[in-house]
Amino acid sequence: MDSQGDGGAGQGPGPPPSGDTGATHGDLIVVTIGATVPTGFEHTATEEVNEKIGVDARISKDRGRIYFPITTDKLSQVHLLRSVDNLFVVVKEYDSYQFKDSKEETLMELQQLASKLPWTNALEVWKLNCSLKKKKGNRKGGGGTKLKPNSETSDAVVADTEEQAPPEAVAAAEGRTNAENTPDTEACTQDSEESAAAAKLIKFRVTCSRAGDKHSFSSNEAARDFGGAVQEFFQWKADMTKFDIEVLLNIHNEEMVIGIALTEESLHRRNISHFGPTTLRSTLCYGMLRLCKPQASDIILDPMCGTGAIPLEGAIEFTDSFYIAGDNNDMAVNRTVNNICHIQKRRAGKSSASGLPIDTVRWDLCNLPIRTSSVDIIITDMPFGKRMGSKKRNWDLYPSCLREMARVCRPGSGKAVLLTQDKKCFAKAISRMGGLWRKLHTVWVNVGGLHAAVYLLKRTGLVFGQAPEEFHESPGKADIQSEEKGDAELS
Repeated sequence: MDSQGDGGAGQGPGPPPSGDTGATHGDLIVVTIGATVPTGFEHTATEEVNEKIGVDARISKDRGRIYFPITTDKLSQVHLLRSVDNLFVVVKEYDSYQFKDSKEETLMELQQLASKLPWTNALEVWKLNCSLKKKKGNRKGGGGTKLKPNSETSDAVVADTEEQAPPEAVAAAEGRTNAENTPDTEACTQDSEESAAAAKLIKFRVTCSRAGDKHSFSSNEAARDFGGAVQEFFQWKADMTKFDIEVLLNIHNEEMVIGIALTEESLHRRNISHFGPTTLRSTLCYGMLRLCKPQASDIILDPMCGTGAIPLEGAIEFTDSFYIAGDNNDMAVNRTVNNICHIQKRRAGKSSASGLPIDTVRWDLCNLPIRTSSVDIIITDMPFGKRMGSKKRNWDLYPSCLREMARVCRPGSGKAVLLTQDKKCFAKAISRMGGLWRKLHTVWVNVGGLHAAVYLLKRTGLVFGQAPEEFHESPGKADIQSEEKGDAELS
């Protein structure tokens, strides 16, 4: 990662200049991939990258992002990661970019930067990514990659590396063709050549994500001026909605990363077809599941399943456990059943085993039809008291459901992973459990802009029913400071 510098010219054939984020090894290109991940689960994402890709990932200063190197033959595997939301290939990184005090000088510098960046390898990866999406679409029987609503499907969108030649190369090729044509055939081919050039004209947009209060410019101003320079350099056409390439300009205080997006929509939407009012992202569900480390033959319970996002992610990724999804709301249970059916049909279409180790039940959360001490792991998204329920109701609900969870969970070995934004109510409810639960770890997360926490609890060895009822354990000073620190980190 550079502190600051030109980075060398980037367009054209040949090896990347010194300081580039990519390198070539034979036919393979080594590039840096950036990924957005659920805030708070960055370490979970780096662990998964190491396990499945075999490389070490680093966490960005800006929470919710990780970076890791890959060779281009691993690109398809990167898209199978369960903990990442969006992917992009890094064009250039600046660890400490010295932005000018004047807005005009800074924007002028961003304009000049566009022609100095090492674009070559990143664009090659983008082309390869397009060809992978085209192959995936063909396997599904589709006519190509489906972009955003109302977008046009053209050769430029899903073309392979030969079809996605830069406009300069296209113009040169046309010049040679025209020189070889006779006067009789030149007029006949003029229209077709113009239409081919139009079809191959790449459309793009620049998206700027900025954090920090010491910048003299806005995100829109940076995207506008940098985008204008990119357009002038490549002769691409700007299009905010039907774009082929999305150039990313991520600025966090002094850190600046320029990249090209590799995903058209977030990978967290992979499992759910029937959404509810509070559906969790699948990537967040994966992080919660990894936190409790499911083992073979574990019985895993989600007593407030909503749309079934958590048990569905578990049944797909951690297949050696069995999942029970339940809710007291008929609509929620129906959504879960529909989502399970959707996944089963999709798996059957891929000629893979369509069955999932999951079952769905409608029940009373505080009176579960489950034998005492029979569940290994409980994992659920508890009501925040915002879109569902109320803060006032949580003061009665939380103690009741925690007590019922303690009853069905195995003493000594059972675990619970619980997500909530109502941290004060949760801390009070835990203190009234008579020592049935012990808090092991807290992950501070951002859920739809709300500062929430994922609590990892261990079921103590106390036998349910023998612990002193309504035992009040005052939250320690360390717990209170930890809650305040977590809120400050998310802010």
